Amino acid sequence: MKGLVLSGGKGTRLRPITHTSAKQLVPVANKPILFYVMENLAEAGIRDVGVIVGDTAAEIEAACGDGSAWGLKLTYIPQEAPLGLAHAVKIAEDFVAGEPFVMYLGDNLLPGGIKPLVQEFAERKPEAMILLTSVPDPQRFGVAVLTDDGRVQTLEEKPESPRSDLALVGVYLFTKHIFEAVNAINPSARGELEITDAIQWLIDQGREVLPHLVTGWWKDTGKLEDMLEANRIVLEGARASNSGDVDSESKLIGTVVIEEGAVVKRSLIRGPAIIGKGALIEDAYIGPFTSIYFGCHIRGSEIEHSIVLENSSILDIEGKVADSLIGKDVVVTRTSVRPHAYKLSLGDHSRVEVI
Repeated sequence: MKGLVLSGGKGTRLRPITHTSAKQLVPVANKPILFYVMENLAEAGIRDVGVIVGDTAAEIEAACGDGSAWGLKLTYIPQEAPLGLAHAVKIAEDFVAGEPFVMYLGDNLLPGGIKPLVQEFAERKPEAMILLTSVPDPQRFGVAVLTDDGRVQTLEEKPESPRSDLALVGVYLFTKHIFEAVNAINPSARGELEITDAIQWLIDQGREVLPHLVTGWWKDTGKLEDMLEANRIVLEGARASNSGDVDSESKLIGTVVIEEGAVVKRSLIRGPAIIGKGALIEDAYIGPFTSIYFGCHIRGSEIEHSIVLENSSILDIEGKVADSLIGKDVVVTRTSVRPHAYKLSLGDHSRVEVI
């Protein structure tokens, strides 16, 4: 079985972070989301993986390389534009070469892994298997309606009036017959080839499509709130460790991970939290559910329930920073220059709340 990872798309819901970075590389608990996907594929015994890439191809390739870090062989497949999930399948036909495959959206987190799903697919041999989970806002997703005996009846993509609350999780398993489907459907009103239409085509042709209900947690990390929740959940499962330098005036409470080369001085860190490689934390408070990525500098400030990306600084800020996603190479600091005023340099679609 092969793997197909979708790492294109523009990540519009995470702007301005994704104006300059791939959404799949935003870290959760100091690990890019895409790396969790690669780990899941490797754990399931998959070795040959195609990676669909778009405008951020260079960044994705630089981060993942040839895949050997996970025991994988990666093949990068360029997509000219984000024309839909079924279009991504369509352009991967030569790579798949008739084998069954797992399609995994690169911005989705499924910490339980996919090994049992791959085994079930191999044993039951359907034409497709879809993962479903109950969500409070199904209009954001592809939605499945099941029959009374649990078979897949219909699928709709982002319906205005959903007929069920069962959303498609971003992992699909297919045989080569999905290529008949993607070549038979037409673009939707959004101008995209929808994977829901392709799977519905299989259903209408009498092909077996198995549903699998996900009982654990799953996150599509397309929004700030989802990123922070995924970060919280992953940190809750972390184990405390200290590979850095924490002075005697500092205190670590709860599950705290201090990565190699990090320095903590005169600070309180209340876990679960993680401090990245080479970070400097001084005279600061790092609260629960906070991930500080590598090379960051936090001084004289308080922060909790937040993600701070690489090489950013938060310096001498009054009040607490919370519920925030701070991009890479960002400087948040207090000025002594009068007149006192907020001095902001913000990208498109930013949101700032002040007191």
